Amino acid sequence: MVGGVFAPGRSGVQDWLRLRASAVCIILYIFYILCFVITTPEITYEIWRGFFSSLFTKIFTVLTLLAVLIHTWIGMWQVLTDYIKPVARRRVLQRLIIITLLLYFLYGSLVVWGA
Repeated sequence: MVGGVFAPGRSGVQDWLRLRASAVCIILYIFYILCFVITTPEITYEIWRGFFSSLFTKIFTVLTLLAVLIHTWIGMWQVLTDYIKPVARRRVLQRLIIITLLLYFLYGSLVVWGA
């Protein structure tokens, strides 16, 4: 049996909860953006920029980015665990995915907070 995503000896219930929590965060963000788009009669660059310059939207966007990355990591971990049997190859791929996801988080944070 393979250990948990974040630490050895964890149960799948914690990963399941993380997936559900991240999915809820993602769906709430989609509703937030849809509500803005639906309730705004005309969306110009200035209005869109103003919307994304609010502190709440920036924090919500970064949290959603983090939720997407957590969701991605758990899914990729499960796929790699199921289909890549040689441990060394699986670990290399997992590390590459972790590095990629960290780079996505850093770049996404820079875009949201303006570097």
